[in-house]
Order: sequence, then C-alpha cells, then structure tokens
Amino acid sequence: MEQTKEYIGIWVTKDGNIRHELLPNDRYDEARGNRKSAYQGDYWVTGNHINYKDDTGFTADGEFKNGILYHAGMILYKEQ
Repeated sequence: MEQTKEYIGIWVTKDGNIRHELLPNDRYDEARGNRKSAYQGDYWVTGNHINYKDDTGFTADGEFKNGILYHAGMILYKEQ
C-alpha cells in the first residue's frame, strides 16, 4: 500500500476522454467518454510499473514516468 500511495487518485488524458481512478483498495474504475465505469478491476504497482486486470479477465499494463502514466498508447496526467 505504501508503495502505491502516490499513484492513488484520478488519472486523465489531456482531452478528458479517458479517466482512470486508482482506488486505495487496489481496485480501479475507468471511464471512457460518457461511459462511467466502462471498465473495473484490480491493479498492482511494482516500482513504476502498473498492471491491470479487469473484471472480465483482460489484462494491460503501463509505466509511471516523471509524474505521467503511459498506458496502452495513452498518456494520462494525475488530477490535482
């Protein structure tokens, strides 16, 4: 938990279309456009690497670099 603390919160693409909410219980909720909770599942962080597994079993990953989340060709910024 201590390791992921700085990553908890809402990460959003510049255009606001994709929003990842990383919750403190190691769950995430992803909104896409007008679709709230389009995807939900578990996440875990190791170093600056994040792995996702949604509730359907789909997996993905990303990297945190200099306060930015790079995930599946997207660039997400943490909301303040």
